[in-house]
Amino acid sequence: MVKEVEGPEHGEFSARDYHDPPPAPLIDAEELTQWSFYRALIAEFIATVIFLYIGVTTVIGYKSQIDHSDPCNGVGLLGVAWAFGGMIFVLVYCTAGISGGHINPAVTFGLFLARKVSLIRAVMYLMAQCLGAICGVGLAKGFQKSYYVRYGGGANEVAPGYSNGVALAAEIVGTFVLVYTVFSATDPKRSARDSHVPVLAPLPIGFAVFVVHLASIPIDGTGINPARSFGAAVIYNNDKAWDDHWIFWVGPFIGAAIAAFYHQYILRAGAIKALGSFRSNPRN
Repeated sequence: MVKEVEGPEHGEFSARDYHDPPPAPLIDAEELTQWSFYRALIAEFIATVIFLYIGVTTVIGYKSQIDHSDPCNGVGLLGVAWAFGGMIFVLVYCTAGISGGHINPAVTFGLFLARKVSLIRAVMYLMAQCLGAICGVGLAKGFQKSYYVRYGGGANEVAPGYSNGVALAAEIVGTFVLVYTVFSATDPKRSARDSHVPVLAPLPIGFAVFVVHLASIPIDGTGINPARSFGAAVIYNNDKAWDDHWIFWVGPFIGAAIAAFYHQYILRAGAIKALGSFRSNPRN
């Protein structure tokens, strides 16, 4: 929203009631000397451990329940989707003020493309998330050892009857929905415009993960998070999981890039603003 203010000396000018943070530097070596940076890495690591532990144990528990009893018993696919979406809601709420609550390399990649984080932070977050995912799935295997291998270890694989192309498209669309929601829920302009509406940013993000899981669990188990797929593939270490693994990196990164472009350059009119700034520069 723009307010027109008139002053006796300066005439009319536009004053924004929100402020976009300046773009993050591409390389910010000073971050490596700050404790807050390492605290953020620890937060991303621990959050991803918890996320994968809860998610994978829920998947394995669901599969063991339908194998031993009536398929209508247990949490069902709806419960699996709630486990992933609910944990993202909780963990983003807990870590947003420390690390930004990414818990997903695709989210980090999208924010990096939008110049919200530096390259150093993006790479280090990705490493912390992947390591956390491996540890989280390792914990799940330890607690569900008798069922872990029998029920697929929570690994993402393209389901029978679906092609790699369909799975790739599902990952692109699903990650677009998630990352677009992240941008929209954390947009400072939206917060200023809708300040009268109490919106808790982690809630729509968690719901986005929930509904995407409902749509794509039957296709490939739902990745939309390369760290989640990587951790499960490392611990499960199955040929099928590794053969399909590229889908769960390429798809989410493409989806995140499209979401970043759409939000920054279409909805926020970044391209038009840049063109207007160029045109307003005086010629030499």
